Amino acid sequence: MENFAALKGLKVLDFSHLLAGPFATQILGDYGANIYKIERAEIGDDYRRWHFWNKKVGGTEAATFLSWNRNKRSLALDMKSAKGKEIIYKMVKECDVVIQNFRPGVMNKLGYGYEDLKKINSKIIYCNGSGYGRTGPYALRPGQDILVQGMSGLTYNTGRADGPPVPVGAGMADQLGSYNMVIGILSAIYYRDKSGKGQEIQVDLLSCLLQHELQEFVAVLNLNQEFERAKSGIAHPGTAAPFGVYKTKDNKYISIAIATLELLAEILEDDTIASNYKDDGPKGAFGSQIQFTKRDEIFDHIESQTVKFTSEYLLNTLLEKGAWVAPVYTHKQVVDDPQVKHMNMFTTYSHEKYGKVNTVSPAVKMSETQPKITRPAPLVGEHGHEILGEFGYSQNEIEDFEKEKIITVERIEK
Repeated sequence: MENFAALKGLKVLDFSHLLAGPFATQILGDYGANIYKIERAEIGDDYRRWHFWNKKVGGTEAATFLSWNRNKRSLALDMKSAKGKEIIYKMVKECDVVIQNFRPGVMNKLGYGYEDLKKINSKIIYCNGSGYGRTGPYALRPGQDILVQGMSGLTYNTGRADGPPVPVGAGMADQLGSYNMVIGILSAIYYRDKSGKGQEIQVDLLSCLLQHELQEFVAVLNLNQEFERAKSGIAHPGTAAPFGVYKTKDNKYISIAIATLELLAEILEDDTIASNYKDDGPKGAFGSQIQFTKRDEIFDHIESQTVKFTSEYLLNTLLEKGAWVAPVYTHKQVVDDPQVKHMNMFTTYSHEKYGKVNTVSPAVKMSETQPKITRPAPLVGEHGHEILGEFGYSQNEIEDFEKEKIITVERIEK
């Protein structure tokens, strides 16, 4: 069982592009599913042209694309042509899952919607990803991550009161969409195994991010109060001091989640941190009422003392006393953290064209079927001949497809 993968044998026809869909299929690929990445002939996935800092890995590839497309094989073809459609329909007969995240209506116009493909394979599981769902006033709007963050209330909750709302520095909406796609697909597979029936799945980024903010919405809607951002470094607009991020003597930062004012007064050698903010009223996990009403003042008071001590000293001392604290890292610093190293959360893969890629390992650890990286992210159409051969096409037929530009294959120049 050493080489057995949890999703081995599952065949996924992946029409998705950019982030949300590709991350979902990459997760399935990490668990052993066979991912056929369908790309536009010659052009490929749009994310191949989105470059952080306008730089390329190995001089040729986008880090954005390499991030979400390992463990896949690429077939680049003309999806609008009659022969391209014939190829896709033939693949649908043998596949278990189809996933796509074009704007609503695009796949139907091409003849690849759920109703079209269900006629070919009644057990197909068809997952749609979108920004706002396929119906409603915003259905056809662009559904990019920063837009959805803003509409969900998340951006307004982030940042300081005397500055603008701040988007989270990662693709939260997209990636939550990815996870919900995977959850939906695996649930549908389980149902199909019991019932013999396929089904269509709808996942939109706005719904996913709203669900992610469940505790915020339950608080606002039931307590009838809007969140207000703090003027200081308090980390959440619904919390009290000291919950936040504090600067230290060595120009670093630490996060403090839970620590009593009395403990901070002791460690920071300033009794007034506790004595100035005494409150004999009821206390919750975040502290007393005065820790809410004077949270900015308390934060500033605490930080005026944390800057007198090094980050290492404060972390070690506070942890010894039972406080909930942690360092604040840059991305490069994360890689060197001893716990991160212990968990083997960074690894590499290599490709003949663009070389070695440093990446993040699969997050889940499994005793019998550990997810793995078995393939590098592909070139555009790199596996066209290989894939079509698996679906019964002869070498002569495949070569003719390439001559007619039904498929395109990016090759490595020797």
